[in-house]
Amino acid sequence: MEDSRYYKRTIVKDEIVSTHLSEARPLRIFLPPGYNELLSYPVVYCQDGEQFFNFGRIATTLTRCILDEGLEPAIVVGVDVDVTTRTSEYAPEGERHAAYLRFFADELIPFIEDRYPARSDRTERILAGDSLGGTVSLHLALNYRSLFCRVISLSGAFFDTTREQLSKETDLSWLELYMLIGLDETEVTTERGTFDFVHENRATRELLEQKKTALHYIEKPGKHIWGFWQQELADALHYFLA
Repeated sequence: MEDSRYYKRTIVKDEIVSTHLSEARPLRIFLPPGYNELLSYPVVYCQDGEQFFNFGRIATTLTRCILDEGLEPAIVVGVDVDVTTRTSEYAPEGERHAAYLRFFADELIPFIEDRYPARSDRTERILAGDSLGGTVSLHLALNYRSLFCRVISLSGAFFDTTREQLSKETDLSWLELYMLIGLDETEVTTERGTFDFVHENRATRELLEQKKTALHYIEKPGKHIWGFWQQELADALHYFLA
């Protein structure tokens, strides 16, 4: 049984009204153990916020890592998404993708940094996402490199459109990417078709390495499900917050 201390945490539910998206977007904000407004904190920004909190158990995992493993306290911001528009927002060819990127950079970041003692250096903002959430996190960094340079990708959906953008880059040495892929993800069915995520991630890795990305690439047995990603989340957080 897990230590009861891991469940004594503060999670604030909020929402942000977005001009770019023409709607209010729910947020989940984790405040770390010992949270003090007089201090400052790095922030982990998660796509699929509800899933990162409910299935990824990021609040419990980060609390344990802070209390028992000496990890630096951090704020987590989970940005919820409507499953009916998720692909449109997260996929680089989606019709709402550009608007979502603008929302994140122009509206969400100022919203959080006005209300919480969040550090504003780009090395103190970590983008995290699974599948297409990993894709949109990478594209946020590529399009707003003054704001973001650190990305956690859990089985990212990196296909031709993403690689086309990467191929145009001359130097990605400023980008730090934690990239995890499960070896059982060779036939993943999505609403856009069935893909070999292992092949797609390996092809993307090769391109990232050519562009001198600071890449931490991991392959291990695992399926395209939260049961796999949840178990790997602590290592990903340690990579950037240790």
